[in-house]
Amino acid sequence: MLTLEQKQSIVAEVNAVAVKAQAAIAAEYAGLTVAQMTALRSRARNAGGVYVRVVKNTLARRAVTGTAFECMVEKLAGPLVLVFSTDDPGAGARIVRDFMKENQKLVPVAIGIGGQLRGPQDLPAVASLPTLDEARASLLGLMQAPASQLVRTLAEPAAQLVRVLAAQRDKQQAA
Repeated sequence: MLTLEQKQSIVAEVNAVAVKAQAAIAAEYAGLTVAQMTALRSRARNAGGVYVRVVKNTLARRAVTGTAFECMVEKLAGPLVLVFSTDDPGAGARIVRDFMKENQKLVPVAIGIGGQLRGPQDLPAVASLPTLDEARASLLGLMQAPASQLVRTLAEPAAQLVRVLAAQRDKQQAA
């Protein structure tokens, strides 16, 4: 049995993570062995920026109150593991998705992202969100495209003139 101080400490710890997190997943873990849960936690640690915690539902509800994940409060029932993604919103979803392929007993119940509650059917969409580096590269490509197209457009008349002159020269040399 947890003391009041321990409960307050858990709530404060989970709340501190929830405040910084970009996405959260609540998943049922009933039937998973200790070794399987350890493997899930290990994957989260290796990924970086992913926090996995099994918390009593009453404490979890208190911890997410006042955060962007307050929308998940009503779904927090039963034996749940909370997975928070702090750096990359899709990181936790990718870990859960990949872990589910090997362990069907891990079942997502709710996903919170951007202050909105999503259902478990949205897990693949959240998992496919780009990482920060991928998003930066995509944005840079979008920003670069108009400039490079402008350069090509400006250079094209001169290139056409050079091709016409070269064709004229070749025609005169052949005659």
